[in-house]
Amino acid sequence: MKRHEWEGVYETYVQNLLDEFQVPGAIVAVAKDGELFYERTFGYRDREDGTPINLDTVFGIGSITKSFTCLAIMQLQEEGKLSVNDPVVKYLPEFRTPDEAHTKAITIHHFMTHTLGLPPLPSLIPAMQRSLEADPTAEELLKQFAEYGNEPIDTFEQLMAYIGELKFELLGPPGTQFSYSNDAFGLLGTIVERVSGQSYESYIQEQILQPLGMDRSVFHVEELGENDNVAMLYTPKVKEGVRQVLRAPVWWDSPSMRAAGFLKASSRDMLRYAELYRTGGSSHGATIISKESVAQMVEPHARIDSVRSYGYGLGIVPFSEGHTLIQHTGGIKGVTAQMFIVPEAGLTGILLTNVDDAPITDLTLGLLNSLFGRPLDTQYAAFAEYEVPLAGLEQYQGTYQSGEGDQVSIRLDEAEGKLVLVMGETELSLRPIGEDAFLFTRRNIDTPVHFVRDPEGVIKRFALFSRQLPKVEAGA
Repeated sequence: MKRHEWEGVYETYVQNLLDEFQVPGAIVAVAKDGELFYERTFGYRDREDGTPINLDTVFGIGSITKSFTCLAIMQLQEEGKLSVNDPVVKYLPEFRTPDEAHTKAITIHHFMTHTLGLPPLPSLIPAMQRSLEADPTAEELLKQFAEYGNEPIDTFEQLMAYIGELKFELLGPPGTQFSYSNDAFGLLGTIVERVSGQSYESYIQEQILQPLGMDRSVFHVEELGENDNVAMLYTPKVKEGVRQVLRAPVWWDSPSMRAAGFLKASSRDMLRYAELYRTGGSSHGATIISKESVAQMVEPHARIDSVRSYGYGLGIVPFSEGHTLIQHTGGIKGVTAQMFIVPEAGLTGILLTNVDDAPITDLTLGLLNSLFGRPLDTQYAAFAEYEVPLAGLEQYQGTYQSGEGDQVSIRLDEAEGKLVLVMGETELSLRPIGEDAFLFTRRNIDTPVHFVRDPEGVIKRFALFSRQLPKVEAGA
């Protein structure tokens, strides 16, 4: 492949970020009109052994798995075996929420768009518990969630029973509030199983991976054979204020939530997969799904914030004039990943790393800006100034916490006349961009956030990183 003018500047930018975050290994691969256009590896798949990365190195892809799950649902819809507008209780009669009428109103569509009305719940940790107990690096995480019980969630039925017994406040009627839900996608896997008559994993293998020739894509790396070009896992730990990236070879797994984020794949395979959304359902001679179903998947069904929307297992972002960015990120221990498609430009891409908390958004935006001939730090969107009187800012103060363990606080800096978002040791200024809407800038990336009110106009939740965190304590 010939070198492009932008490559040197972009690769220096990438290397600086990877050095800052101590990322052991990464690969960036882009195809244009179905042909490999750019490929670059950084670091190693195993830092200690110094083993290189290539297009066939298998990494975790985390929540990019969610698009595979939605693709399976769309295939079953094309076969007439279900409709995305069916109520989920038609297939999951055991599923319950705190409100029976609400439960009956939830459809498969609401599961696929994270609009079922559930806040972030603590179920993912017990769903991964058996693998966490085998991982010395997960000891602190298990302690953090000990208050929620120590019973593993191994089956779909146990997951539904667990959710049914939890006490929580629903976000609003189905279809009205977006909040990212691993639980919904775990249970979409249940629907795939019950409708198809085979396990979720075997369905994905036989109906998607095999037809596309994705022979380096598995749910369990053991299927690939010993020492078979699989990325070693790493995780960051902060000790006495110093960030260290530790070798952490145990893969986390969850039998009840594999449909939410546990597929592993190579870059070559992921480019094959991304082609489906560029072409309208075909890749490398195989037609997996109809153009109509792809169009339904990439329609912006739910609004996440002032910039981003969500289709079916895929995020939708306006990008440049006349271009739409279809994308999804993935992150779990030892995994940070992002897939993107810009159909109008014929572009598909995949970025994979072997550590959690890698700066994947920065790497991807820098790549897209390079491909489109824009300055590296160009943002997805520009926002006009919006004034909020100092007295109006007071109502946002408080502590917000989710069932997934995330906790942040919002305080008012009266001297500066602005809100400050506090996440652990990090403090970030919030700039108003609209009614109840703000943004913060970290590492030159603008991130929109917003507050959610109840019908009486009282601030109830804070929407951060696609999740709504309930307010648990009022501010000063």
